Amino acid sequence: MLIIHCAACKRKLWRYDKIGPGEVLRCHKARITRIYHALADEQRIRCPCGRDIGIDKGTFFKMIANAFTYKGTKRN
Repeated sequence: MLIIHCAACKRKLWRYDKIGPGEVLRCHKARITRIYHALADEQRIRCPCGRDIGIDKGTFFKMIANAFTYKGTKRN
Protein backbone atom coordinates (compact mmCIF):
# COMPACT_ATOMS: atom_id res chain seq x y z
CA MET A 1 0.00 0.00 0.00
CA LEU A 2 1.19 3.48 -0.88
CA ILE A 3 0.15 6.73 0.76
CA ILE A 4 0.04 9.53 -1.83
CA HIS A 5 1.05 12.97 -0.47
CA CYS A 6 0.96 16.46 -1.97
CA ALA A 7 4.50 17.57 -2.88
CA ALA A 8 3.82 21.16 -1.84
CA CYS A 9 2.17 20.82 1.59
CA LYS A 10 2.88 17.11 2.39
CA ARG A 11 -0.79 16.46 3.20
CA LYS A 12 -2.08 12.87 2.81
CA LEU A 13 -4.33 12.56 -0.23
CA TRP A 14 -5.23 8.88 -0.55
CA ARG A 15 -4.13 5.27 0.07
CA TYR A 16 -3.43 3.30 -3.10
CA ASP A 17 -2.77 -0.41 -3.74
CA LYS A 18 0.12 -0.31 -6.26
CA ILE A 19 0.72 -3.52 -8.20
CA GLY A 20 4.09 -3.98 -9.91
CA PRO A 21 7.50 -2.36 -9.57
CA GLY A 22 7.01 0.57 -11.99
CA GLU A 23 6.46 4.26 -11.41
CA VAL A 24 3.13 5.69 -10.27
CA LEU A 25 1.91 7.17 -13.56
CA ARG A 26 -1.76 6.25 -13.11
CA CYS A 27 -3.90 5.59 -10.07
CA HIS A 28 -6.81 3.29 -10.89
CA LYS A 29 -9.93 4.31 -9.00
CA ALA A 30 -10.77 0.71 -8.06
CA ARG A 31 -7.45 0.39 -6.18
CA ILE A 32 -7.86 3.53 -4.07
CA THR A 33 -8.84 2.19 -0.67
CA ARG A 34 -9.20 5.42 1.33
CA ILE A 35 -9.41 9.10 0.39
CA TYR A 36 -8.05 11.52 2.98
CA HIS A 37 -8.03 15.05 1.52
CA ALA A 38 -8.23 14.91 -2.30
CA LEU A 39 -10.78 17.14 -4.03
CA ALA A 40 -12.36 16.47 -7.43
CA ASP A 41 -12.94 19.59 -9.55
CA GLU A 42 -14.38 18.84 -13.02
CA GLN A 43 -11.53 16.84 -14.59
CA ARG A 44 -8.77 17.84 -12.13
CA ILE A 45 -7.82 16.22 -8.85
CA ARG A 46 -6.54 18.81 -6.39
CA CYS A 47 -5.03 19.04 -2.96
CA PRO A 48 -6.83 21.41 -0.55
CA CYS A 49 -3.78 23.71 -0.83
CA GLY A 50 -4.77 24.32 -4.49
CA ARG A 51 -2.14 22.27 -6.33
CA ASP A 52 -3.25 20.01 -9.21
CA ILE A 53 -2.32 16.37 -8.52
CA GLY A 54 -3.84 14.55 -11.49
CA ILE A 55 -6.35 14.47 -14.33
CA ASP A 56 -9.48 12.31 -14.23
CA LYS A 57 -9.50 9.98 -17.26
CA GLY A 58 -12.55 7.87 -16.38
CA THR A 59 -11.39 4.69 -14.67
CA PHE A 60 -8.05 6.12 -13.54
CA PHE A 61 -6.26 9.33 -12.60
CA LYS A 62 -3.33 10.37 -14.79
CA MET A 63 -0.84 11.67 -12.23
CA ILE A 64 1.24 14.84 -12.61
CA ALA A 65 4.76 13.59 -11.84
CA ASN A 66 6.16 16.48 -9.81
CA ALA A 67 2.91 17.22 -7.91
CA PHE A 68 2.97 14.28 -5.48
CA THR A 69 5.19 11.99 -3.44
CA TYR A 70 4.48 8.58 -1.95
CA LYS A 71 5.54 6.33 0.89
CA GLY A 72 4.92 2.63 1.39
CA THR A 73 5.51 -0.64 -0.44
CA LYS A 74 4.46 -1.82 -3.89
CA ARG A 75 2.85 -5.24 -4.35
CA ASN A 76 4.30 -7.61 -7.00
